[in-house]
Amino acid sequence: MERRVNIWRAVDKITIVIFLLLVILGWLNIYAAVYNEEHTKIFDFSQRYGKQMVWIITTLIFAVALLYIDNRFYFFFAYIIYGFFILLLFAVLIFGKEVYSTRAWFEIGPVSIQPSEFAKAGTALAIARYLNSKGQELTRLSVLLPATGIILLPALLIAMQPDMGTTVVYLSFFIVLFREGLSPYVFVTGILMIVLFFFTLLFNQLYVVSGLIAAGFLLSFTVARSFKTVLKGMFIFLLVGGIIYSVNHFLLKSLNINVILILSLIFSGIAFLWHIYRYKAKGVLIIYLFVLGSVLYVNIVDYLYNNALRPHQKERIEILLRIKSDPRGSGYNINQSVISIGSGGFLGKGFLRGTQTKFRFVPAQSTDFIFCTVGEEWGFVGATVVIGLYVLLLLRLLFLAERQRSAFSRIFGYGVISVLLIHFFVNIGMATGILPVIGIPLPFFSYGGSSLWGFTLLLFIFLRLDVARHEYLI
Repeated sequence: MERRVNIWRAVDKITIVIFLLLVILGWLNIYAAVYNEEHTKIFDFSQRYGKQMVWIITTLIFAVALLYIDNRFYFFFAYIIYGFFILLLFAVLIFGKEVYSTRAWFEIGPVSIQPSEFAKAGTALAIARYLNSKGQELTRLSVLLPATGIILLPALLIAMQPDMGTTVVYLSFFIVLFREGLSPYVFVTGILMIVLFFFTLLFNQLYVVSGLIAAGFLLSFTVARSFKTVLKGMFIFLLVGGIIYSVNHFLLKSLNINVILILSLIFSGIAFLWHIYRYKAKGVLIIYLFVLGSVLYVNIVDYLYNNALRPHQKERIEILLRIKSDPRGSGYNINQSVISIGSGGFLGKGFLRGTQTKFRFVPAQSTDFIFCTVGEEWGFVGATVVIGLYVLLLLRLLFLAERQRSAFSRIFGYGVISVLLIHFFVNIGMATGILPVIGIPLPFFSYGGSSLWGFTLLLFIFLRLDVARHEYLI
């Protein structure tokens, strides 16, 4: 049964108020970040705050239009919308404008459009449509693989631009899969992969691999509860390792110690399979596969880090991890950002009185490092208010997602939450020196029309879907 509902009565007004507050506060900080005494008019198009005001006005019109589109449109055309944005991501690699070695924008007259910002909504819609039809069956590989493919396809295309920051954002959609039934073991494995990534960078690779193998033997003891079994495994590993080492030392003379350890692990595991089969030691088998996979992963990370990342990307990670210090080079952004935020003190220096901002010490202070302006001019109190607004928005969206009658609406809601969460956490983490600089904007706050429209598209599609729960009786 269908019943008509007044959209403006049913739409969640708390979310809209928070949205408007963030947009207004964002514009004020953009104005402060690029303030020019010779250009004080808010519609001065030679200044970023003038251009952003135009984007804000068009965004409000765009948001209203999204609320008036029938919610069934988003469901039935989810795959088509996703496919359209995938085509745009392909096209931008060929016809896009290159800025700072990244081909991610279409230049249309005076306007630059970044399709990856809009493709987030398309990906969220496609994931919601797919999982809505499959139910919570993500424990099945036949369901998990297509869902993973929907996420990874745009992520890989964006990585080819290359825009690693936005690529990381797309990986946040795995949070949606976790909410919809993805095994917690898979989720924990992802976290462990992140930990191993940093361990590989912080410590000698040989130490990390040796530690993983040692941990494998200890875990095997806790599972098998047999010291004799562990000793057998260690004996086979050392015997196979000794043979491979001797062959390499006297004949091959081309294998390094890491390759020898990997080969030893593989062949000793094969030799130990008889024990696993005989005693049905599934726990030991799982531990072995985990250790083998971890060792291979560590070697892959080491290879990609040294051969795939660009020098400036490596430097940013190394500075964050305190592997190296470069306060005047790659570490300049983070260093100046932390100084700017810290100089604001408790109450801040006041609107338009930020010296770090006024004298342009912080690069990208109206985009990726907009939070520096908040910290310097509004101080701890202002920064807390801004962070509080984001936390309140995320909690409100979480409440809205959980009250949905439709699985499609709920899943899309979690897609919105995941994207906003990763942007909020990473951007402020960059500004405060907690995370490496990967260049992603603060939602509704940073300068940029594509990002503002992209976040608005996500948020207001979900608000329209939320309204729809009143329109159809299930």
